[in-house]
Amino acid sequence: VRIGIDHYARPQDALAKAAATGALRRNFQGYTDDPAPVLVPIGPSSIGCFREGFVQNAVGTDVWRTAIHAGRLPLARKLPVSAQDRVRAAVIERLMCDLTVDVAAVCAANGYPSHFLDGCIETARELEADGLCVVVGRRVTVLEDNRRLVRVTAACFDARLPETQRHSKAV
Repeated sequence: VRIGIDHYARPQDALAKAAATGALRRNFQGYTDDPAPVLVPIGPSSIGCFREGFVQNAVGTDVWRTAIHAGRLPLARKLPVSAQDRVRAAVIERLMCDLTVDVAAVCAANGYPSHFLDGCIETARELEADGLCVVVGRRVTVLEDNRRLVRVTAACFDARLPETQRHSKAV
């Protein structure tokens, strides 16, 4: 069974079952069936994910060990995320996992009005001419033949990605 962009799983595997039921998830590590909203970083250079944002532990083993022995968290970097980042991430995750997303439903589930991401939907609509996606109302769907290019459509919803990279980076 094809999973996401470039993963495969046997039909009886948990990942394939998650994809079939709409429970597939994607995080910075790849596709998963793990519903846990928190990833705790353990060890040097590990990355953690919390509702408030992302953290990365110190990369150097000596720096990491010194912090641990001193009773401090060995954090080297932090990236806070806002409520707006979370709703955008939810839209992107559904596109990356399911190749389709009801943007209005995701907005509503996150406490935003259905029109919150209409500007992003209009940007995605521009990709229709190239056959990369189909936009009907507030539903955006990436065509199966363009599965490997789903990042191009997903980038329409990424406010942190520079405008110049939204259409060319994945191609």
